[in-house]
Amino acid sequence: MQNAKEGLISVPAATAVGLGAIIGAGIFVLSGVALALAGSDALIAFMLVGFVAVLVALELGELGSVLPNVEGASYSYVYGAFGSELGFITGIIFYLSYVTAISAISIGFGSYLSNLLGLGHGTSIGFAIVLIFILAVLNMLGIKKAVNADFGLVIVKIAVLIAFVVFALYFAFGLGHLRLSNFNIGAAQSGIGPIAAASIVIFFAYSGFQTISTLTSKIKGGANAAAKAILFSVLLSLVIYVAIIIALLLLVPSSAFSASSADPIAIALDASSAPYLLKLAVGIGALIATASASIAMFLRSSRIIYQLGKDGLVPKLLGKYNIKRDISQNAIFATAVIAAAVLFSGNVYTIASISVFGVLFTYLMSSFALIQFRRIKKSGSFRVPLYPWLPSVAIISVLAFMYGMPKQSLLVGVTMVVALIIIYYFVGGYEKKNIVKTRLF
Repeated sequence: MQNAKEGLISVPAATAVGLGAIIGAGIFVLSGVALALAGSDALIAFMLVGFVAVLVALELGELGSVLPNVEGASYSYVYGAFGSELGFITGIIFYLSYVTAISAISIGFGSYLSNLLGLGHGTSIGFAIVLIFILAVLNMLGIKKAVNADFGLVIVKIAVLIAFVVFALYFAFGLGHLRLSNFNIGAAQSGIGPIAAASIVIFFAYSGFQTISTLTSKIKGGANAAAKAILFSVLLSLVIYVAIIIALLLLVPSSAFSASSADPIAIALDASSAPYLLKLAVGIGALIATASASIAMFLRSSRIIYQLGKDGLVPKLLGKYNIKRDISQNAIFATAVIAAAVLFSGNVYTIASISVFGVLFTYLMSSFALIQFRRIKKSGSFRVPLYPWLPSVAIISVLAFMYGMPKQSLLVGVTMVVALIIIYYFVGGYEKKNIVKTRLF
């Protein structure tokens, strides 16, 4: 019993895993894209999406307490509530959305490294591929090693972000370079449309907290502790996001960024002639941040595919499990290969938008799973307050964001859903009787 307790993860460490995924993806890679789309109104988008993320975090906290011993987060909750068909569709989309997220974050890593070395952005893809396979090896060493490494990386990158905010404040107020015009919104950035477009990117940034849900059984204190870690990670990241967006605008106008800007903080520092040592520190911090986010994404996606294999919804080969290291090595390898291939599918905004469809879809299905468990009187130790109003707000909000997604990303997402329905019945065989749970492999 003592050895089992020693292998558990603390709430701060679990929170760090969530922050590792959230902060690295949103701030260092996609904050510039959000500013390019909505200007200073990106602040509204960050707070709006943060509010919805808190609602979903509360739902996942309850779902985690209902099913504390599963590894697949939203997939496992949907599978437990509705059975194999919706579980299979949700699980595969969930998995692919996070594999795609690894690609988007890795592009950010490659861009920062290219900038730091003074190389052209043409080298960023190569660096991204190297990162993916290095982190795959790290994850293969075991869950505890990956989580402990992530905890240290989160501390370093938060310190770097604080240094960046301090410099931005000094630049604007100490050196007298404050330009309120930086906060102006262009004609193409005003209105609900640009805020909605920026919100799609920001949803990608907040999605990291679901990592904690895959670790519920590994956290000291169980589901209640996991719920706390989820809320802590969302609220802390919201504060950090708002501070960094303001800092970026204190240094440069939103016109300095574009939809392909994967290294916004480096762009802002270059434009404001920041000291070389600060650029170096932030560049290294960005590399650490994006690597940290990728670690969390690998951890999450491999455990999701492991749970799918355990439930017989993907080939057993992918669900093969190393008990000693607490990982699925084949799932990690498959994740690395797919993530590397996705790097060639478009710029960081395109890749992130495709990933977001999967994130929103799983949020939606998780909300329905919560309602289903309440309906059948299956509850856990943690309960969402103001039920059913908060879940209803979450469902309406997610549907609204899905409706506002870029048409290309929405088309890809809907095509994936249809394809998975066809695959499910082709492999499993259609039966007239009501199938609750069945094994495909």
